[in-house]
Amino acid sequence: MKILVLGAGATGGYFGGRLAEAAQLGKASVDVSFLVRPARAERLAAEGLRVDSPHGGFALPVRTVVQAALRPDYDLVLLTCKAYDLDSAIESIAPALRADTLILPVLNGLAHFERLDREFGAARVLGGCCHIAGVLTREGVVRQLTDVHRITYGLRPGNAAAGQAVLDRLHGAFGQTPVDARLVDDIDQEIWEKFVFLATLAGMTTLMRGSVGDIVAAPGGAALAERMLAECESAAAAAGKPSRPKVAASTLKTLTQPGSPLTASMLRDLESGGRIESAHIVGDMLARVRAAGHDASLLDAAWVHLQVRDLRRAREVRG
Repeated sequence: MKILVLGAGATGGYFGGRLAEAAQLGKASVDVSFLVRPARAERLAAEGLRVDSPHGGFALPVRTVVQAALRPDYDLVLLTCKAYDLDSAIESIAPALRADTLILPVLNGLAHFERLDREFGAARVLGGCCHIAGVLTREGVVRQLTDVHRITYGLRPGNAAAGQAVLDRLHGAFGQTPVDARLVDDIDQEIWEKFVFLATLAGMTTLMRGSVGDIVAAPGGAALAERMLAECESAAAAAGKPSRPKVAASTLKTLTQPGSPLTASMLRDLESGGRIESAHIVGDMLARVRAAGHDASLLDAAWVHLQVRDLRRAREVRG
């Protein structure tokens, strides 16, 4: 099976790299290529793909392709971009798609599915999400920041029947790697549960400009976190995907853990002056809670806060 991975950064570089590693060891029958910019392609050609992970680091030569050289020659495209790069990602992968090529996005949130379905048709856009914290260092190394490295995928309603065979083959390949890979029957449930968790984590840590532990240590902080979580859960319930009891309990525990250093990557990006997925995560969740007719006062405050930050950033860049 020929797989095209969009990007070779913290997410694409890790999951695609694990598949490439398994293939080079003769454990998996997959042919992995990375769609990257010319500068990244040059570095990968010179140094290989280098991964630093609690589950075992590796460095290996990988096949790369730049957008101008793409041909419609792939069975599956693994889409790992940030939400704010979705439009350019769609343009980039279009030349790689045959009529039967399937797309597996593992972006945060939900809104990207609507965009991808409009562009390519719901039949070929599979469901997926991932849990991983990582960075691409200045030295070009993909570095995991925690030991969590989970990728989850499954058929969405309306997917072509052929998608199951592709997912089965992908799952078999991931089974030859250390990755915590899960093929599930209800991928929408998994995506909603992650969306609820991430929207709350991003909303709270950016609004309060601190970690979970910092928020909980402040009088009233844990109660606010619980309130924002309840707002997000109301949207999931309205969509028919309330978090399962064990997941809900785990989410609440994680978001109110005393002393926890956990923050959303959105806060790290915000504090470094980078672009953030605010509209795709907090803004979209706010819209869904409002559409369900539920209280969204804390999400509203977080969304205004993030918009002000982006307006200030834009003004300072122009100035």
